[in-house]
Amino acid sequence: VQLQASGGGLVQAGGSLRLSCEASGESLSSYKLGWFRQVSGKEREFVSVIRWNGGQLYYAESVKGRFTISRDKAKKTVYLQMNMLKPEDTAVYYCAASLGAWSTLSDQNMYRYWGQGTQVTVSS
Repeated sequence: VQLQASGGGLVQAGGSLRLSCEASGESLSSYKLGWFRQVSGKEREFVSVIRWNGGQLYYAESVKGRFTISRDKAKKTVYLQMNMLKPEDTAVYYCAASLGAWSTLSDQNMYRYWGQGTQVTVSS
């Protein structure tokens, strides 16, 4: 599976951005597609994940109610709609694909494939 993330940028606090992650290669039917973020010098942090078949969702507490993950099966693309952005959301955002058990998917080590990061900067 190859993943291509896009959509990052600079936005003011309170604004919105939508990240996209386009997948190619093998079928995604068994995969869960997740988003992580990383600030320089810190560990990569789980943001959200969606089960490709079935659409089950899970969010980190820090983004719940502000971010929405979704997928378009025809486009093989996962989206992360980010609303009410805060300066602390500033990070490089990565999409990733996992075959792991649902209960383990906040662990970055459970993800087999990673896209390149896209920078999100939220100014105060």
